[in-house]
Amino acid sequence: MTSDAAKSPAKRRLPLILAGGIAGVAVGLAGVYGINLLIGKSAVDPACRGAIEVARRVAPFARGEVAAMNAASRPIRLPDMTFRDANGAERRLSDWRGRTVLFNLWATWCVPCRQEMPALDALQAKLGGSDFEVVAVNIDTRDPDKPRTWLKEVGIKRLAYYADPAAKVFQDLKQVGKAFGMPTTILVDGAGCEIGTLAGPAEWASADAVKLVSAALGRAVN
Repeated sequence: MTSDAAKSPAKRRLPLILAGGIAGVAVGLAGVYGINLLIGKSAVDPACRGAIEVARRVAPFARGEVAAMNAASRPIRLPDMTFRDANGAERRLSDWRGRTVLFNLWATWCVPCRQEMPALDALQAKLGGSDFEVVAVNIDTRDPDKPRTWLKEVGIKRLAYYADPAAKVFQDLKQVGKAFGMPTTILVDGAGCEIGTLAGPAEWASADAVKLVSAALGRAVN
């Protein structure tokens, strides 16, 4: 009896000790995960800090015909993708530094891509200029003449011709989680940072699209 009585205080302290240990571990984990969350929130490329504000400005206009536009909450700097212009000269995304770009990947075998090309052409006509360009890059890998011929047949006249027959631009975007299918369209700021991404086709000539891009450019939106 004396022995059990002597042991009982220790037994009573054991749950308290265990509880204290568990609480300490929980606090420690919370501290670690809390620090990681803080690091995650601050881990935006310094060059892309301006894109955060632009994305916030654009977000309310992701509606209607462009409701699928996903404004970036933590913009990334996109790879400096390479492709060719109509003369075969190498171009890079960085060639458009200082300008906002609607970067689009398309192919003639992609029906939704073909359907939205006239709208992209019209958007370039409406908003294209020294501060904005629709950069539509073709990724047909077989017949290099086919996309050029198709563009002429459907009357695409305002978009400059860009192509990547190796389709490496798609893989570059896929590696950073920005391309999962076709078409893929990314709104890019003048520092080469993502403002928003839209997977699939959109009516880019619509009033909704014009307002969204105008907001990205800092122009008045009616």
